[in-house]
This record gives sequence, C-alpha cells and structure tokens, in this order.
Amino acid sequence: MASSASKSHPLLQFVSNGSLVAQILIGLAAGIALAYASPGSARAVGLLGGLFVTALKSIAPLLVFVLVAASIANHQKGAQTRLGPVLVLYLAGTFAAALVAVVASFLFPLTIQLQLDEAALNPPSGVLEVLRNLLLSVVDNPVHALLEANYIGILAWAVGLGLALRQAHGATKNVMADLSLGLSFIVRIVIRMAPVGIFGLVASTIAETGFGALLDYARLLAVLLGCMAFVALVINPLIVFWRIRSNPYPLVFTCLRESGVTAFFTRSSAANIPVNMALCEKLGLEKDTYSVSIPLGATINMAGAAVTITVLTLAAVNTLGVSVDLFTALLLSVVAAVCACGASGVAGGSLLLIPVACSLFGISNDLAMQVVGVGFIIGVLQDSAETALNSSTDVLFTAAGSYRRPAIAE
Repeated sequence: MASSASKSHPLLQFVSNGSLVAQILIGLAAGIALAYASPGSARAVGLLGGLFVTALKSIAPLLVFVLVAASIANHQKGAQTRLGPVLVLYLAGTFAAALVAVVASFLFPLTIQLQLDEAALNPPSGVLEVLRNLLLSVVDNPVHALLEANYIGILAWAVGLGLALRQAHGATKNVMADLSLGLSFIVRIVIRMAPVGIFGLVASTIAETGFGALLDYARLLAVLLGCMAFVALVINPLIVFWRIRSNPYPLVFTCLRESGVTAFFTRSSAANIPVNMALCEKLGLEKDTYSVSIPLGATINMAGAAVTITVLTLAAVNTLGVSVDLFTALLLSVVAAVCACGASGVAGGSLLLIPVACSLFGISNDLAMQVVGVGFIIGVLQDSAETALNSSTDVLFTAAGSYRRPAIAE
C-alpha cells in the first residue's frame, strides 16, 4: 500500500523520478532565497553542500579505478574504444580556447590592481616541471593515487590491472563487472542528492561572500566569462560539427544542462566525474570509451583553465606595459594549453599555473603570485564557469568522438 501510494503521489514521484535538472534549479532558487532571507541559516545549511561534494569526491576515484579495470578486463577483442578521436578533440579544444582568450585580450585589453598576496602557495617553476609532475603522477603508489584522487595514476594502474585480468577466469571478470555495477548504483543515489547539495552550496556561498566584492573586477570577469561562453557556444559546436557533420547544438545544450549545471556549483571536475558517466550512459555511449575518456578529460581537457591562464597572464602583461607580438601570443597559447592539462581537478587548480605562463614575459614569481591572488578574489564565478565548461566538454567530445551519433536526451 505504501509503495503504491508513493508512486501515485505527484510530489514523491517528482522527487524520486523527476527531472534532475528541474530539481537542481529549484534547489538553486531556494538557496538564493534563503541566503538573502536568513544568512545565518544559509551558512548552516552549507553542511549539506559539503556532504554532497565530499561524497562525490570520495566515490569518484574508486569508481574510475573499478570501471576502467572492469572495462578493459571484459573488453571483447576487435571492439573499438574510439579513444583516439576523443583525445584529439580534447587537445584541439583546449588549444582553441587559449587562442580565443588571446584574441579577446587583444580586443579588450585589461589591467589589474596588483596587491601583495601573502598566501603560502607553491606553483611550478616552469612547463618542464608541469610535465615532470604529470609523468610522476603516472607511477604514483596506487593506494596513494586513490586517496589523493590522482586520476592520471588511477588510470595508469587501472589499465594495468585490466590488461592483467584479460587472461583471468570468467568468474574473476564477472566479479569486476559486478563491482562496477554496484559502485554505479551507489553513484546514482549520490547524484539524486544533487538538488539538496546545490541548495546548501549556493546558500552558504552567497551568505559568506556575496557578489558585491566582484564589482571592482567586473570587466575582468566579463572577458573571462565571455571567452568561456564563446568557447562553449561557438568553438566547441564548430569542433563537434567538424567531427559529426550534423547540427551539434542539441548535444551541446544537453551537456551544458545536465553536466555543466552541477559542475558550476561543485567547482570540481573530479567531483563531476560520476555525473558525466551517468550522462554518457544516458546518451547511449560505449562504456569501454567513456569509462576511460571521462576521467582522462577531467585531467587534460581544460579549455576553461586555458582561458583563465591566458586572460590573467595578458592582464598582468598589460598592467606592466610589456609588449606582446604575434609569435609570443601564439607561444602563450601553446604554454597555456600545456599548463591547463596540468591543472588539478579541484577548485582553483588552474590559478597556480599562471606563474608558468607569466614567466614567458619575464614577470617575476612575486608579481605572478599577486595575479594568482586576483584570481582567487574572482574565483567565486570564474572557477565555477571554468569547471562547468571543462566538465561539460568532457561529455561533449566523448560523444562526438564516437562514430555513431548518440541518442540525445530531450
């Protein structure tokens, strides 16, 4: 009786089976309303947001490890994973985003107020150090990689285990497949909590920071967010059209709506991995492909990070009166793309790569760290938009990299 009553009750049916995007929008509106009506209560419900993001971050490394290992162990010989085209799209998209940021910075030159920032940060000293850190991440201790959410290391060890299990008995492969199904079930439960988590995140963020402090940086934010919007709505669709030769916008809007919205509020590509995998399954993509491409994209597909690094670097260059020629601008695009690939999958990860790009123009590390400080000031919006672009593009390019068109959800 209770079961049939819950199925017939419209509210309970909406909560359990309704549109997740609609529920998230309701949580967003409720969070904004609570922040303005009762800031004290809004700070208190921030715990809900923390629990949601922590749950996603906690389950994501284990999910990635088991899914990748199980996919490779059970992979049928001769089946195509289509990872090559996806990787090409990742790299092309990141470089194109850096170029967009360079053009925008020349069209709308910016200057910033550089103030001393005393934060204890430890940025890399150059591009070679970024590449060195990436290589060291590959051979990281597998347990440490899981604990620290080092997805490069997780992928490497998962691929190794999967290849080793290709020769295992069928029962062992079935255990791996069952583990992946069990973790996927847990992830689906966590994702259904997204509206409550985003309610807490929005309410506490607005109550604690507000948006008044961002007015002094409105022009800088306008260029940053404008670049990211242009990449999401123009550059990415052009890249996808080149790949699939059909209207890309239904797929683009689906990815922005169902991946970008949650990524905007969690501000973590790593935390959004379970959301993206669920969306890939909904789109009907091959599990052998997206189980590897999505966690890989959370590490190297960083168009938003490339925009942030480029715009803030050129703002510092303009402030100091350093001239920039065409060749140097192109070189900056390459460096920004490489640095973006080295940005971590956590909130604010791209900002610590700014000193590497600044070093191209002879800007000292002290001044570069002041630019990083400016980045943290505007990070409430900048990092949210950056993560939304990065994470939604992971699904977009994974879908476009497949030879057949995915079934786009309405």
